Amino acid sequence: MKFIDLAEIYIKSGDGGDGHISFRKEKFVPKGGPDGGNGGRGGDVVIKADHHLNTLLDFKFKREFLAKNGQHGGKSRKTGKDGASIYIKVPVGTLIKSPEGEIICDITEKDQEFVIAKGGNGGYGNSEFATATNQAPRFAKPGWPGEEMNITLELKLLADVGIVGFPNVGKSTFISVVSAAKPKIADYHFTTLIPNLGIVQIAEQKSFVLADIPGLIEGASDGKGLGIQFLRHVERCRILLFMLDATEDNPLEKYKILRNELESFNPDMSFKKRIICFNKIDAIDDARLKELKKIKFKEKNTPIFYISGVAHINTQELKMALWHLYSEEEPIL
Repeated sequence: MKFIDLAEIYIKSGDGGDGHISFRKEKFVPKGGPDGGNGGRGGDVVIKADHHLNTLLDFKFKREFLAKNGQHGGKSRKTGKDGASIYIKVPVGTLIKSPEGEIICDITEKDQEFVIAKGGNGGYGNSEFATATNQAPRFAKPGWPGEEMNITLELKLLADVGIVGFPNVGKSTFISVVSAAKPKIADYHFTTLIPNLGIVQIAEQKSFVLADIPGLIEGASDGKGLGIQFLRHVERCRILLFMLDATEDNPLEKYKILRNELESFNPDMSFKKRIICFNKIDAIDDARLKELKKIKFKEKNTPIFYISGVAHINTQELKMALWHLYSEEEPIL
């Protein structure tokens, strides 16, 4: 399934039905009073979370969502039927924004519903306007129009731990080792073109969601590479796992670039809990490993692991460290 995480759509709630103008006419009632009914209410436009969805692909093919109008009032004080509401199903983690970029609502819970456009009220029939001084009103009110607007849907995946790193550092391999996810793995840059989610099982009723974020490069926050397209998915992660390539020169500089790109995109990233790991230690010698262990990072007391996803070295230890850090934290949404 193609991954789509941004869509623009047009929505309109239903118009209210018009009130009716009529008078009671019966054989033995020569002066029947007004009996025009009220119009029905227009249908609402409702956003609803669906945990079975993980992409906004459906909105690539359908971009207009219109609720039904309320029916007009009728004779004998009959109220028009209310218009049917329309339910727009979106993945959990979807932000609803106005054209100006303001957040209207944030869908973060299973089966969450939000009425984004209310249907118009029905107009009053002439029976509603009868008074002692005006016993035969010959007017009614039209229904109120529904609300209409363009909105932007922006999907930010809900993951507990996000793996961030440059392309080809072994993120996909690691998630395939510690979870049941089966991402594409190959020895070239940008093999991961969409975020991959995996459930990491620790024990019965103990698990967390791990996200493999497509590789970032310097300038990602300005749109370079896969850039800003996937940085938004890191925002919701409770914990960040920075993955560095143990075989590359100057991994500290690579870490600084990653950290700066995240903080440039959203300064709040600097406050997230994190673990740093060096991957591919099966491809280096002991002398190189000793050099890596001497590297000092800005963030004191940050756990550092030395692993090999391919050889399964220290992957279980890292998995448990992520679990302990996760289980102590409150959700950040």
